[in-house]
Amino acid sequence: MARTGRPRQFDRDDAVDQALQLFWQHGYDATSLAQLKAGLGGGISAPSFYAAFGSKEALFDECVQRYLTTYAQVTECLWDDSLPPRQAIETALRQSARMQCDDTHPKGCMVTLGVMSAPSPETAHVAQALTHSRQRTRAGIQACVERAVNADELASGTSAAAMATVFDSFLQGISILARDNTALDNIDAAITQVMQTWDIAVTRKAD
Repeated sequence: MARTGRPRQFDRDDAVDQALQLFWQHGYDATSLAQLKAGLGGGISAPSFYAAFGSKEALFDECVQRYLTTYAQVTECLWDDSLPPRQAIETALRQSARMQCDDTHPKGCMVTLGVMSAPSPETAHVAQALTHSRQRTRAGIQACVERAVNADELASGTSAAAMATVFDSFLQGISILARDNTALDNIDAAITQVMQTWDIAVTRKAD
C-alpha cells in the first residue's frame, strides 16, 4: 500500500504575507474568508484559520502592522531632521511612487487604498491604523514645511498646513495613478513639477 505524503507544514509568517497581498489588492470588506483560506494555501480549514489568527479582523490588523513596518517605511524620511526639508519631502514622494508602481505586489498604497475600500459602519474601526498612518505622514510633511519656515528658507507667512496639503494630496493621488498603470516615469516627472510649488515659494520670499 502506497504511503501518502506528509501534509505541507503551515507557514504562519508566509500566510500573513499572502493575506497582506489580498487585503492590499481588495480591501478589508471585499476580501472574504474563502479568499483568505484559498490564498493562504495548504487547504487551511476554518478552525485552523481561527486558531492561527483569531479572526479576520485580527489578521487584517497584523497585515497592516507588517505593511507599516515594511512598505510604508518609504515616507519615514519625512522625520529625518538630517535631511533638508525640501529633500525630505521629495524623497518621500519619489520613494513612495517607486514602491507603489512595483510589479511584485499590488499597485498603489495600502494606507491610502484602505479608505477607498469603503468599510461598512460595522467594520470601519479596522481601518483606524491606516487613518493614523495617513495622519502621521501628513504631520511629517507639515513638520518639514515648518522646519523650512523656522530656518528662514520659506517666508514666515507661509501656511504650513496649506502647503503640506498640496504635497499630501499628490502623495495620496499616486495610489490611483498606480492602480491605473500610469508609467512611473510620468509620475516621477509630475513630482518634479509639484516640487516647483516649493521653489516658487522660495523665489517669492527672495523677492
